Amino acid sequence: MLDRLIFGHAIAERRSALRAHFDVKRQFEEIEESCVPSYVHANKAAAWVAWRRNKVAAKLYDQYAPAGPILDFGAATGEVAQLIRKRGPYHIIEQDDLLAAACAKWQEIHRTTLEKAQPGAFAAMFALDSLEHNENIPVLVAQLMLLLRPDGVFILSGPTETGLYKLGRRLAGFSGHYHHSNIFDIEEIVSKHCTMLEARRVPLLPALFRVTAWQRNVGQ
Repeated sequence: MLDRLIFGHAIAERRSALRAHFDVKRQFEEIEESCVPSYVHANKAAAWVAWRRNKVAAKLYDQYAPAGPILDFGAATGEVAQLIRKRGPYHIIEQDDLLAAACAKWQEIHRTTLEKAQPGAFAAMFALDSLEHNENIPVLVAQLMLLLRPDGVFILSGPTETGLYKLGRRLAGFSGHYHHSNIFDIEEIVSKHCTMLEARRVPLLPALFRVTAWQRNVGQ
């Protein structure tokens, strides 16, 4: 009941489903880099921030994205797709078989790779808390932009990596250091290819994450 009051019915149901599917304590090292431990965290504030990013991303998608196929890069369990009004086939790029299998358990997906995905095929693309885990982000962003339609919308989120963010991670029990960049640097890279439509902070204060919507620049 408390989960429903804090998160709403849909997210409370997803928390229950994820808890039933994963043994987070036993599998923690396997899934730490995903958002799953945050989604099911016993600390309601930590869990709220994780789900809030998805809700904001879903709202930006519903507001700006045209109808058509969706690509979710680093999708993990694909929680954002549960919150949007579906407008097309849902494709994922997810290297972890465990997470991809969980994603496929609850929804119809088309799993692909950067190399196999069709250029210019996607009306919308998500990269939610995923790009910062990669080393050569400029090259990766350029590859992703090739997959987006000229009228496509790119929804991005990532951590600010401020002192408050790092303190919050430690207090929530996450000690891994696997981020190669922060959202400000990633947004600067994306701005070479796209124009920002809107930016939101999560939470509003202090801003631990940013969620942004972008549209491809004409001719790119």
